[in-house]
Amino acid sequence: MIERSEPSQASLSVCSQSWLARLVLSCMLAVCVAFGTPATSWADVRKADIIVDVSVEERGLTLAECPSIDSEYAALVDENGEVYFSREGDSTTQIASITKVMTAIIALENAPDNLTVVVSEDAASIGESSANLQAGDELDFNAAMKALLVPSGNDAAYALAECIGEAVMRDNPSLGDTPIRAFVALMNNKAEELGCTKTIYDNPHGLDHDVYAGPLRSTALDQAKVARYAMTFPEIREIVSHGDTTIQVKREGKEETVELETTDGLLEEYEYAIGIKTGHTDLAGPSFMGAASKDGRELYAVVLDSSSEEQRFNDAKTLFEWYYDHVKELPLAQSDEHADVNYGGEERSVPIIAEVPHYDWLDRTIKATLKDPDATISVFDLEGNVSQSVVMDEPRGTINVGDKVGTITFRQRNMVIAEQDLVAAERVEAPNPIEALGILWQRLVGGLSGSDAQASPRVYNVMPIIDNNKTSAA
Repeated sequence: MIERSEPSQASLSVCSQSWLARLVLSCMLAVCVAFGTPATSWADVRKADIIVDVSVEERGLTLAECPSIDSEYAALVDENGEVYFSREGDSTTQIASITKVMTAIIALENAPDNLTVVVSEDAASIGESSANLQAGDELDFNAAMKALLVPSGNDAAYALAECIGEAVMRDNPSLGDTPIRAFVALMNNKAEELGCTKTIYDNPHGLDHDVYAGPLRSTALDQAKVARYAMTFPEIREIVSHGDTTIQVKREGKEETVELETTDGLLEEYEYAIGIKTGHTDLAGPSFMGAASKDGRELYAVVLDSSSEEQRFNDAKTLFEWYYDHVKELPLAQSDEHADVNYGGEERSVPIIAEVPHYDWLDRTIKATLKDPDATISVFDLEGNVSQSVVMDEPRGTINVGDKVGTITFRQRNMVIAEQDLVAAERVEAPNPIEALGILWQRLVGGLSGSDAQASPRVYNVMPIIDNNKTSAA
């Protein structure tokens, strides 16, 4: 079930242009198929698409290296907020029922304990996408949240906003002069708190036409922030990840079961999908805020104004798979030198990363390995090569296996992505008093002649080239 509205004259012009462009593209694709040219040669990859802060054009990427999506606006971020892809990500547009994700957040953060949601006449009659609630229905908070998020119920959104808005008005009447306005004020306050600088909410459901025409707008990047925050709530994660469900409502004094059909078609199409919310009006176009988790890496994709309801899911999946395909596990130890040592209570061969000069000796070094010789790091290969820098300590006295003797830092595009202690992979005794006197004398004499006062450091670790044709790390 989806929200629909009649577009304005201005939007008709834009929509017709977009429709004409897609029609031309479809015809070109048909010609390609007829003459045996692969359709993917017409992939919708734009030079202005941004991949980790740098445009496709600036990176010089091929079509095969970029995600091909139809959406006019899109963003892909990870759970830490790193933006991997953006198409017009800061441009404002309509978001339709993706609005309801913020509604869910505000409901969770502000609902009174043991809230019973009563469906008003206004809520029941709002129409379009619906959980099929009726005026006078009573349902517990969890059931109302399911009715909000699973079938994208406008009725549930309005009922939640009315009940919770009324409660918050009692404590803070300055929020608004009606429960709905008070609730929407909380939505906008939360958007500002999350750093959504170009977002305005105007109602709790996302309808944007007729009586609901208003300033509602957001961006793909803003909504990615909302997605990240929403998925920190276990209640939301649980509801949006399971598809169709049922709820119990009290209707005319009797308990009735209401079936809820999910609007999230990606849950069945993509094994790594974990939610979260669809949207569709004539102004917004088919849109989707999606989440996926694979190998411990969680991603959030926002695609707005795609070419069809099915394509919005394809777009999100394309973004997810594009990222996962470009993530590589890179061992931090990249040395051909090894040594057998009792390390961590077991005899094993460890990579020798460097030889660190022992400060008390003229000619001795300490073989050093990583504190965790098996450490790996996930890198996004389109970000370019990984560089390393080694800082050696000035070890003195007797050095035992495992003692820290330096630090190695790894960077990609000048950003630190890993850091490890360098630790001794052998025991090196301190010089005895007689040896120490001899060394002191040699240093005094050597200082006059310009001789080296210490052994030379050596670094054996060499990071491999990830992609020699793309932007490399500094």
